[in-house]
Amino acid sequence: MLPCTGRIDESLLLKAFENGADGVMVIGCLEGDCHYISGNIRARARVERVYAILERIKIGPNRIRMYNLSAGEGSKFAAFANEFVNQIREVGPSPINLVRGATKTEAVTAKETT
Repeated sequence: MLPCTGRIDESLLLKAFENGADGVMVIGCLEGDCHYISGNIRARARVERVYAILERIKIGPNRIRMYNLSAGEGSKFAAFANEFVNQIREVGPSPINLVRGATKTEAVTAKETT
C-alpha cells in the first residue's frame, strides 16, 4: 500500500509487467487536490517514463495508464476500469506472458520426450 501515488516508483510499475500483468492502471487524486501537494504530478511523470520504456522495448505503451479521480467518483472509476480492460483485451496478452507460455510448453514437451 502507498499513502500517495507520488510514492510509486518506475521499478514497481515495471515489476508488475515482469510478474505477468498485461496492463497497469494508476489511479491518483485530482491534480491540484493532492494531500501531499504534488504527489499525483510526480506519479504522472513516472507513468509517462514507464510508457516510454514500454514503447522502447516493444511491449506496448498502451498497457499503462494513469487516471485522476476523486474518492466520490465511483461510476467514473468503473467506466475508466472497463475502458482500460477493453483496451488490454484488444492488444492481447503481454509479450512477456506469451514468451513465458511458450517456454513452459517447450519445457513440458522436452520433459515428456526424455
